[in-house]
Amino acid sequence: MRAELSRLVFLKAGQFEFVFPRPTLVMGVLNVTPDSFSDGGMFLEPEAAVRRGLEMVQDGADIIDIGGESSRPHAVPVSQEEELGRVLPVIKGLASVVRVPLSVDTTKVEVARAALRAGVSIINDVAANRVDDTMWQLVAKTGAGYVCMHMQGTPQTMQTNPVYTDVVAEVEEFFRHRLARLSSCGVRFNQIILDPGIGFGKKIEHNLVLLGSLKRLARLDRPLLLGVSRKSFLGNVSGPQPRQRLAPALACACLAVQDGVRLVRTHDVAETVQVVRMTEAVLSHRKE
Repeated sequence: MRAELSRLVFLKAGQFEFVFPRPTLVMGVLNVTPDSFSDGGMFLEPEAAVRRGLEMVQDGADIIDIGGESSRPHAVPVSQEEELGRVLPVIKGLASVVRVPLSVDTTKVEVARAALRAGVSIINDVAANRVDDTMWQLVAKTGAGYVCMHMQGTPQTMQTNPVYTDVVAEVEEFFRHRLARLSSCGVRFNQIILDPGIGFGKKIEHNLVLLGSLKRLARLDRPLLLGVSRKSFLGNVSGPQPRQRLAPALACACLAVQDGVRLVRTHDVAETVQVVRMTEAVLSHRKE
């Protein structure tokens, strides 16, 4: 393996520990929502969601990411009570039967707190551009893993007119600033995962430039997570429907693994696991 990708990187999320380099972690997306852009309503009932979570683990998912509020562009926010009612039965149902870490995709501190008590080990925070530090204090206190994602604006405003002078430099600076802020709140370096937020406050060109610069962001020595699964910018290659976007998403996953991404977030676990493992097998035999 190339020298720049072989430095040891540690990740601790609750009782789970990972040391990189190791096989790329595949995070399965489990949306417990009626309005998510690609699978809204499919797993709204807790029993269906738990079954889907078990299927993803059988398909090779290393982490299950459970979300009860859509973060698609212009999504309507839901109340804390509604979000808790969606995610807690699923978290409790999976926590008792799976051995992989569970993640909660939320921006609400009280949802994160309840989810951690129910068995979650990772908080996936698309609102890491927040000003208030209560979420970070919770992460520090509990030792949970924390996905720090870059987003310009909010889901309601992020695609109105995102503007960057240098998108890669600005995302990198955001990460450096957030690493310092998280540390000041008591969050340990080895709890943090970085996500460049593909599709969150970015135009098509911004997404492509970031995808071509992942190696630079991976040099921050924190595990880098990539989430491109079924996102609309992929439709420029494949087609307008979310389920037509598998092939370009898999291409992005292959390139990302080559450039040092440690986690890939996907709706299509079985296919992503196969592609990632094949990519790793080839890379392990590459001669410099």
